[in-house]
Amino acid sequence: MDRTTLIVTTTLVLFVAFVMGWFARWLVTRLSPIEGTDIGEVDRLAQALHEAEEIRDAAIVWGEERERELMGQLAQADAEMRAVMESLGESRAEVEDLQHRMERLGG
Repeated sequence: MDRTTLIVTTTLVLFVAFVMGWFARWLVTRLSPIEGTDIGEVDRLAQALHEAEEIRDAAIVWGEERERELMGQLAQADAEMRAVMESLGESRAEVEDLQHRMERLGG
């Protein structure tokens, strides 16, 4: 065995040993039970997550209600604007008609 082959073989063996050690550590971590102190932390985090979800749901409901309210106000304002524009158009036509009558009577 020459020097290059020895270096490559040693490198591969060390790399495989590293990967096997990393995998074994990951497997032990995944399979080991949670310690008592960690269970309390997990419970606290689960409770905080539950409360955050409730707050989020309430915010979504509030946002939907607010959107419906604002859409109603917008529709009402749009209807009022259309009525005012119609009335304005009628008033302009009436003013124009009165101006024509005054011109005919005066002129």
